[in-house]
Amino acid sequence: MEDKIKYEMEFPIQVSPPLLYQYISTPSGLSEWYADNVNSRGEFYTFIWEGSEEKAKLLSKKSPERIKFRWLEDEGEEFYFELRIQVDEITKDVSLMITDYAEEDEIEEGKMLWENMVSNLKQILGSA
Repeated sequence: MEDKIKYEMEFPIQVSPPLLYQYISTPSGLSEWYADNVNSRGEFYTFIWEGSEEKAKLLSKKSPERIKFRWLEDEGEEFYFELRIQVDEITKDVSLMITDYAEEDEIEEGKMLWENMVSNLKQILGSA
């Protein structure tokens, strides 16, 4: 299997961190912008898109800062994806920081996917 490469993205979002955290850490919140449907049983989450399912394990969660998952297909690997809320101490600007992994020829596609999904999230939150 090809090695995946870590990449990070930053999306400024004009919203309160506690509200944003609800959208990145709960199945109902994630269902509104990330996947068509999200279910959880304990530390295992099922993400559903147009009939296909992907399962992920919750690796860590810290309210109201970040949540980190690993796809079950990557079990035993160090790959994960993390959604982290960063607040600038001086300006109080809020950003959603995304860390993900992709194979080299899929990084641009992965970034475009995140841009589209975060665009949906911003619309839902009223943060253009």
